[in-house]
Amino acid sequence: MPKAVCLLSGGLDSTTCLALARREGFDCYALSFDYGQRHRVELEAAARVALALGAAEHRVVCIDLRLFGGSALTAGIEVPKHREVEEMGQGIPITYVPARNTIFLSFALAWAEVLEAGDVFIGVNAIDYSGYPDCRPEYIAAFERMANLATRAGVEGRTRLRIHTPLARLSKAGIVKLGQSVGVDFGLTHSCYDPDAQGRPCGACDSCLLRRKGFEEAGLRDPLQGGGG
Repeated sequence: MPKAVCLLSGGLDSTTCLALARREGFDCYALSFDYGQRHRVELEAAARVALALGAAEHRVVCIDLRLFGGSALTAGIEVPKHREVEEMGQGIPITYVPARNTIFLSFALAWAEVLEAGDVFIGVNAIDYSGYPDCRPEYIAAFERMANLATRAGVEGRTRLRIHTPLARLSKAGIVKLGQSVGVDFGLTHSCYDPDAQGRPCGACDSCLLRRKGFEEAGLRDPLQGGGG
Protein backbone atom coordinates (compact mmCIF):
# COMPACT_ATOMS: atom_id res chain seq x y z
CA MET A 1 0.00 0.00 0.00
CA PRO A 2 1.21 3.55 -0.66
CA LYS A 3 2.23 5.42 2.48
CA ALA A 4 0.57 8.65 3.60
CA VAL A 5 1.12 11.01 6.50
CA CYS A 6 -2.21 12.03 8.03
CA LEU A 7 -2.49 15.01 10.35
CA LEU A 8 -4.66 13.91 13.27
CA SER A 9 -5.97 16.20 16.00
CA GLY A 10 -8.53 13.74 17.30
CA GLY A 11 -11.41 15.92 16.14
CA LEU A 12 -14.29 15.06 13.86
CA ASP A 13 -12.67 16.39 10.67
CA SER A 14 -9.20 14.87 10.99
CA THR A 15 -10.69 11.54 12.10
CA THR A 16 -12.94 11.41 9.05
CA CYS A 17 -9.96 12.33 6.87
CA LEU A 18 -7.86 9.48 8.31
CA ALA A 19 -10.71 6.99 7.86
CA LEU A 20 -11.12 8.10 4.26
CA ALA A 21 -7.40 7.70 3.56
CA ARG A 22 -7.51 4.19 5.00
CA ARG A 23 -10.52 3.32 2.84
CA GLU A 24 -8.66 4.56 -0.22
CA GLY A 25 -5.92 2.05 0.46
CA PHE A 26 -3.22 4.14 2.11
CA ASP A 27 -0.90 2.88 4.81
CA CYS A 28 -1.40 5.80 7.18
CA TYR A 29 1.13 7.37 9.52
CA ALA A 30 -0.77 9.61 11.93
CA LEU A 31 0.85 12.80 13.17
CA SER A 32 -0.43 14.83 16.11
CA PHE A 33 0.91 17.88 17.95
CA ASP A 34 1.23 18.79 21.59
CA TYR A 35 1.68 22.50 21.04
CA GLY A 36 0.58 23.91 24.37
CA GLN A 37 -3.09 23.97 23.40
CA ARG A 38 -5.61 24.49 26.18
CA HIS A 39 -7.60 21.53 24.80
CA ARG A 40 -4.68 19.12 25.12
CA VAL A 41 -7.19 16.36 25.92
CA GLU A 42 -7.63 16.09 22.13
CA LEU A 43 -4.37 14.12 22.06
CA GLU A 44 -6.04 11.32 24.02
CA ALA A 45 -8.74 11.25 21.36
CA ALA A 46 -6.10 11.19 18.62
CA ALA A 47 -4.46 8.15 20.21
CA ARG A 48 -7.82 6.34 20.40
CA VAL A 49 -8.63 7.19 16.81
CA ALA A 50 -5.22 6.14 15.45
CA LEU A 51 -5.54 2.77 17.16
CA ALA A 52 -9.15 2.22 16.10
CA LEU A 53 -8.47 3.11 12.46
CA GLY A 54 -5.36 0.99 12.16
CA ALA A 55 -2.69 3.64 11.64
CA ALA A 56 0.69 2.09 10.93
CA GLU A 57 2.21 4.47 13.45
CA HIS A 58 1.12 7.45 15.52
CA ARG A 59 3.61 10.10 16.55
CA VAL A 60 3.08 13.17 18.71
CA VAL A 61 5.37 16.15 18.11
CA CYS A 62 5.96 18.46 21.07
CA ILE A 63 6.32 22.15 20.25
CA ASP A 64 5.28 24.96 22.57
CA LEU A 65 3.41 27.62 20.65
CA ARG A 66 2.62 29.30 23.96
CA LEU A 67 6.01 30.93 23.50
CA PHE A 68 4.33 33.16 20.93
CA GLY A 69 0.72 33.13 22.15
CA GLY A 70 -1.60 35.31 20.10
CA SER A 71 -4.48 32.84 20.29
CA ALA A 72 -7.17 31.86 22.77
CA LEU A 73 -5.85 28.30 22.40
CA THR A 74 -2.26 29.11 23.40
CA ALA A 75 -2.54 32.17 25.65
CA GLY A 76 -4.57 33.50 28.54
CA ILE A 77 -7.33 34.80 26.27
CA GLU A 78 -10.95 33.79 26.73
CA VAL A 79 -12.43 31.39 24.17
CA PRO A 80 -15.48 32.98 22.51
CA LYS A 81 -18.76 31.36 23.52
CA HIS A 82 -22.37 31.30 22.28
CA ARG A 83 -21.63 32.96 18.94
CA GLU A 84 -24.00 32.72 16.01
CA VAL A 85 -22.71 30.83 12.96
CA GLU A 86 -22.93 34.02 10.91
CA GLU A 87 -20.76 35.80 13.47
CA MET A 88 -18.14 33.05 13.31
CA GLY A 89 -17.69 33.71 9.59
CA GLN A 90 -16.89 37.39 10.09
CA GLY A 91 -13.14 37.96 10.24
CA ILE A 92 -10.46 35.73 11.73
CA PRO A 93 -11.40 34.53 15.24
CA ILE A 94 -9.14 34.71 18.26
CA THR A 95 -8.96 30.89 18.27
CA TYR A 96 -6.80 31.09 15.14
CA VAL A 97 -3.28 29.93 16.07
CA PRO A 98 -0.69 31.91 14.06
CA ALA A 99 0.89 29.77 11.31
CA ARG A 100 -0.38 26.54 12.87
CA ASN A 101 -1.15 24.64 9.67
CA THR A 102 2.09 25.85 8.09
CA ILE A 103 3.99 24.44 11.06
CA PHE A 104 2.03 21.19 11.08
CA LEU A 105 2.38 20.64 7.33
CA SER A 106 6.11 21.30 7.54
CA PHE A 107 6.51 18.48 10.03
CA ALA A 108 4.29 16.25 7.89
CA LEU A 109 6.46 17.08 4.88
CA ALA A 110 9.61 16.09 6.76
CA TRP A 111 8.18 12.76 7.88
CA ALA A 112 6.76 12.04 4.44
CA GLU A 113 10.18 12.56 2.87
CA VAL A 114 11.80 10.16 5.32
CA LEU A 115 9.05 7.59 4.72
CA GLU A 116 9.35 8.13 0.95
CA ALA A 117 5.63 8.87 1.02
CA GLY A 118 4.07 10.99 -1.69
CA ASP A 119 0.84 11.84 0.08
CA VAL A 120 -0.24 13.98 3.03
CA PHE A 121 -3.84 14.19 4.27
CA ILE A 122 -5.19 17.14 6.22
CA GLY A 123 -8.80 17.67 7.26
CA VAL A 124 -9.10 21.38 6.51
CA ASN A 125 -12.49 22.72 5.57
CA ALA A 126 -13.29 25.92 3.66
CA ILE A 127 -17.05 25.97 4.29
CA ASP A 128 -17.77 25.62 8.03
CA TYR A 129 -14.22 26.55 8.94
CA SER A 130 -14.50 29.54 11.30
CA GLY A 131 -12.56 31.90 9.05
CA TYR A 132 -9.08 30.40 9.38
CA PRO A 133 -6.83 31.61 6.53
CA ASP A 134 -4.71 28.45 6.55
CA CYS A 135 -7.73 26.27 5.71
CA ARG A 136 -8.32 27.82 2.29
CA PRO A 137 -7.70 25.81 -0.91
CA GLU A 138 -5.37 28.50 -2.30
CA TYR A 139 -3.18 28.20 0.80
CA ILE A 140 -2.97 24.40 0.47
CA ALA A 141 -2.11 24.69 -3.24
CA ALA A 142 0.65 27.20 -2.46
CA PHE A 143 2.12 24.97 0.25
CA GLU A 144 2.10 21.98 -2.07
CA ARG A 145 4.02 23.94 -4.69
CA MET A 146 6.53 25.05 -2.09
CA ALA A 147 6.91 21.52 -0.72
CA ASN A 148 7.91 20.14 -4.09
CA LEU A 149 10.59 22.81 -4.38
CA ALA A 150 11.89 22.36 -0.85
CA THR A 151 12.76 18.66 -0.58
CA ARG A 152 15.50 16.48 -1.98
CA ALA A 153 12.88 13.95 -3.06
CA GLY A 154 11.06 16.65 -5.01
CA VAL A 155 14.16 18.13 -6.64
CA GLU A 156 15.49 14.71 -7.65
CA GLY A 157 12.08 13.76 -9.02
CA ARG A 158 11.80 10.64 -6.85
CA THR A 159 8.59 11.69 -5.13
CA ARG A 160 6.05 14.36 -5.90
CA LEU A 161 4.15 15.32 -2.78
CA ARG A 162 0.38 15.67 -2.98
CA ILE A 163 -1.63 17.29 -0.19
CA HIS A 164 -5.10 15.78 0.00
CA THR A 165 -7.96 17.87 1.42
CA PRO A 166 -11.01 15.66 0.88
CA LEU A 167 -13.18 17.69 3.27
CA ALA A 168 -12.35 21.12 1.86
CA ARG A 169 -15.64 21.66 0.03
CA LEU A 170 -17.95 19.89 2.46
CA SER A 171 -20.27 21.43 5.02
CA LYS A 172 -19.97 20.13 8.57
CA ALA A 173 -23.09 18.06 7.94
CA GLY A 174 -21.44 16.62 4.84
CA ILE A 175 -18.40 15.69 6.89
CA VAL A 176 -20.57 13.95 9.48
CA LYS A 177 -22.33 11.96 6.76
CA LEU A 178 -19.01 11.06 5.11
CA GLY A 179 -17.59 9.99 8.47
CA GLN A 180 -20.56 7.74 9.06
CA SER A 181 -20.16 6.20 5.61
CA VAL A 182 -16.51 5.27 6.28
CA GLY A 183 -17.24 3.85 9.71
CA VAL A 184 -16.03 6.59 12.03
CA ASP A 185 -16.87 6.10 15.69
CA PHE A 186 -17.61 9.72 16.58
CA GLY A 187 -17.61 8.80 20.24
CA LEU A 188 -13.81 8.52 20.08
CA THR A 189 -13.36 12.10 18.90
CA HIS A 190 -12.97 15.42 20.68
CA SER A 191 -13.46 18.93 19.32
CA CYS A 192 -14.04 21.39 22.14
CA TYR A 193 -11.69 24.36 22.47
CA ASP A 194 -12.38 24.85 26.17
CA PRO A 195 -13.10 21.53 27.91
CA ASP A 196 -13.44 21.26 31.68
CA ALA A 197 -10.91 19.58 33.96
CA GLN A 198 -12.39 16.16 33.13
CA GLY A 199 -12.09 16.80 29.40
CA ARG A 200 -15.82 17.27 28.89
CA PRO A 201 -16.82 19.65 26.08
CA CYS A 202 -18.19 23.07 27.00
CA GLY A 203 -20.93 22.94 24.36
CA ALA A 204 -20.67 26.68 23.70
CA CYS A 205 -17.41 27.42 21.85
CA ASP A 206 -17.32 27.78 18.07
CA SER A 207 -16.07 24.24 17.57
CA CYS A 208 -18.80 22.74 19.77
CA LEU A 209 -21.50 24.77 18.04
CA LEU A 210 -20.30 23.88 14.54
CA ARG A 211 -20.18 20.22 15.50
CA ARG A 212 -23.71 20.36 16.90
CA LYS A 213 -24.92 22.11 13.75
CA GLY A 214 -23.30 19.41 11.61
CA PHE A 215 -24.95 16.52 13.42
CA GLU A 216 -28.33 18.23 13.50
CA GLU A 217 -28.26 19.02 9.77
CA ALA A 218 -27.08 15.48 9.02
CA GLY A 219 -30.01 14.10 10.99
CA LEU A 220 -27.73 12.11 13.28
CA ARG A 221 -27.16 12.01 17.02
CA ASP A 222 -23.76 13.02 18.30
CA PRO A 223 -22.59 10.28 20.69
CA LEU A 224 -20.94 13.02 22.76
CA GLN A 225 -24.46 14.44 23.23
CA GLY A 226 -23.87 17.88 21.81
CA GLY A 227 -20.24 18.28 22.85
CA GLY A 228 -17.29 19.59 20.86
CA GLY A 229 -16.01 18.30 17.49
